[in-house]
Amino acid sequence: MLRTSLFLAAIALIALLMADLEISTLHPWTELSRMAWGAVTPDLPTVWDLKSALLNTVVFALCGIFLGVVLGIGLAFGFRFTPVRLFCAFIRAIHEIFWAFIFLPVVGLNAICGVLAIAIPYAGIFAKVYTEIVQESDHRPLEGVPKSSTGLSRFVYGILPVICADAKHYTGYRFECALRSSAILGFIGLPTLGFHLETAFREGMYSEAAALLYAFYLLIASLRYWLRPRLMPFYIAAAFILLSMEITLSWENVVRFFTYEILPWPMRREGVLDGTRAVSFAWVSALQWAKANFVEEAWEGVRNTVVLTQIVLVGTGLFALLSFPLACRHFMGKLTNWISHYLLIVIRTTPEYILAYIFVQLWGPSMLPAVWAILLHNGAILAFLSSNNADLILLRLDAPRRRIDRYLYEILPRVYGQFLAFLFYRWEIIMRESAILGILGIYTLGFYTDSAISDDQIDKVVLLILITALLNMSIDFISQFVRRRLKISTKLVTSS
Repeated sequence: MLRTSLFLAAIALIALLMADLEISTLHPWTELSRMAWGAVTPDLPTVWDLKSALLNTVVFALCGIFLGVVLGIGLAFGFRFTPVRLFCAFIRAIHEIFWAFIFLPVVGLNAICGVLAIAIPYAGIFAKVYTEIVQESDHRPLEGVPKSSTGLSRFVYGILPVICADAKHYTGYRFECALRSSAILGFIGLPTLGFHLETAFREGMYSEAAALLYAFYLLIASLRYWLRPRLMPFYIAAAFILLSMEITLSWENVVRFFTYEILPWPMRREGVLDGTRAVSFAWVSALQWAKANFVEEAWEGVRNTVVLTQIVLVGTGLFALLSFPLACRHFMGKLTNWISHYLLIVIRTTPEYILAYIFVQLWGPSMLPAVWAILLHNGAILAFLSSNNADLILLRLDAPRRRIDRYLYEILPRVYGQFLAFLFYRWEIIMRESAILGILGIYTLGFYTDSAISDDQIDKVVLLILITALLNMSIDFISQFVRRRLKISTKLVTSS
């Protein structure tokens, strides 16, 4: 594990030499002081005025998570088949904002675009995680189920009662993620919280932005009080009723998009020029078009996305290793633990896109805002999980008294394997985030995708998103290979 860690650190150092980390703003501290003043003087009445945006954030998340769970369960039953497994890897490799970009030309800028953008990648995630939960569950209850029972009966009576708690907890966590996804979809124009946050930050109305962020934190913090399983059917029904009032869909646009607009330009050129919409199967020209787009734009985006990902991966690990002791009972007192614990929750709750947007206002569009935004968001998640994991450890009677010795020789060796497992598990997610933050002016794949959207080049958008998905799938494969090679998993350590 040490050799793997040092190897990744060496790659990150090389990536640092290739990265654009400059500060291009003239007076970043002046802007930071204005943001700080806005944070302590929130414009609370704004929250009531924009209550519909807050409601839309919840509605999109509820509908998206419901569809994701239903589709994910269906895909989980066929996950053992390679085509299904690859399909799930593909759909979850594309970020929610990229899915929204795909659906924008089809359904327009309305509610169904946001819901589908959440539901489709989450279906792939649920299929994978539910399958892993089943595989890692206790299968002994199946011995009491008659051999002649159908597969459905064996699942309902032998597996479902065992996995129900884990599946429920993970689904609840995913709903929190869906709220974050729903919020940031507003940054591309959908009527959620992110739309008004983007406007407030862009116009320098930091008191209004702070009020909206505090409302979002309160929404996340209150989940434990109102997100009850027995109430979910009523919430979901109400969400779909509210959603149905905003849906506008043209099947003509859907058919035209999937049968014509996504085709490479050389295959559509003649039909567009003569107005017949004819398609010519010019495969050679189409391949040359794809090659030209890859060389001129996609390659630079891939390079910068990989560079950013590797810097953030190691930075995330370092941040988590340095910060998790502050929230661990074996190192700090109750007050410090409490403050650190909730500070980590606030950082992980803040969507990385919003963090990056704030840092871009401070430092300008370079990799620096993206590095710190993704690093803080994922580092807080890993630190939170690692501190919870370390809290389960019972110290030996002869455990070191000095905190630094206890950290280096007692706690860290016992949690490091699971820490690496979590870090590698986040690798694919960090890659997705690195790609999408290009929308903010950083030259990753998201930058070129956003430019193609602005130029109404749907075929190029689809090509760039396919490249992004393949890149993410490659990282996911490498991550799984490394975890298997090191024989590490995300299971909690056992107390001893």
